[in-house]
Amino acid sequence: MKKKSLKKLGVSLLSLLTMLLALTGCSSDKGATDQSGKTKVVLNEVAHSPFYAPMYVAIEEGYFTEEGLDLTLVTGFGADKTMTAVLTGEADIGFMGSESTIYTYAGGTEDYVVNFAQLTQRAGNFLVSREPIENFTWDMLKGKNVLGGRAGGMPQMVFEYILEKNNVDPVTEVIIDQSIDFGSTAAAFSGGQGEFTVEFEPHATLLEQKGDGYVVASLGEDSGYVPYTSFSAKKSFLEEHPDTVQAFTNALQKGMDYVQSHSPEEIAAVIAPQFAETDMETLTAIITRYHEQDTWKDNLIFEEDAFALLQNILDGAGVLEKTVPYEVLVTTEFAESAKK
Repeated sequence: MKKKSLKKLGVSLLSLLTMLLALTGCSSDKGATDQSGKTKVVLNEVAHSPFYAPMYVAIEEGYFTEEGLDLTLVTGFGADKTMTAVLTGEADIGFMGSESTIYTYAGGTEDYVVNFAQLTQRAGNFLVSREPIENFTWDMLKGKNVLGGRAGGMPQMVFEYILEKNNVDPVTEVIIDQSIDFGSTAAAFSGGQGEFTVEFEPHATLLEQKGDGYVVASLGEDSGYVPYTSFSAKKSFLEEHPDTVQAFTNALQKGMDYVQSHSPEEIAAVIAPQFAETDMETLTAIITRYHEQDTWKDNLIFEEDAFALLQNILDGAGVLEKTVPYEVLVTTEFAESAKK
């Protein structure tokens, strides 16, 4: 997709979401309690991956329960779908790339979605090649066919950001296939499509195990620190349910503390129930890979310079209509309180 056409992406996405909001009633039972007296919260995650280990630690170690919450986790399979769930009331909290909050705000949504906790500080995907490549450099992708991500999504924008940092034009010098649905690129790659693919875990490691591909680069390492994923909720939910949001953030911080003070083997053992289809050796290897690249922050505070970097990446990708004030789309009060 040409960059000039990407500039309309945020407004187009917002138009779709606004239409869905008008058609769909709020189904999340906000503020309700279950029979044990715990507050029900529906969380919609963009994907289900060991990349988000601190959140799964918080679930498996019972931290949400300790904070008085009855958490339901739903996987949206894409930031657009997660944002739709939040805007329509199907979810109370969304976990996705915060670029979606910028798109919806820029589109004029009155009850816009605000980021209140940042989980990851590096990209979580990897470049997979059909053949092993020693001493890979990004200019090796010139003229190559790469299975990429959705236009305007963080995986694709960070990929383009890295290419541009390495003097490779993502529009004219690389053939990026963006026609494949989120989560289906690994299967397409195994089926013979593309010379390279950009994959999250566990797909990157599983491709290696099957002999279908080889990890040749980490986008997390080569992009540097970027605010890749965060938790967000509608402004009205934050205003009406601050105690619930604080309890949710407190539980997450306990998960963050755990991954900072435990080994990859211990982390993998805790989150294993979330990934029953992945054997312990593989899961430990994945967690080790993320642990070694400093994927997770030690707190949930979404800093202003990180938000500025995010908007720079969006601007470089051609999808930022105008700069959005940090204090409008980010609140740090819950994360700061949770860290104390």
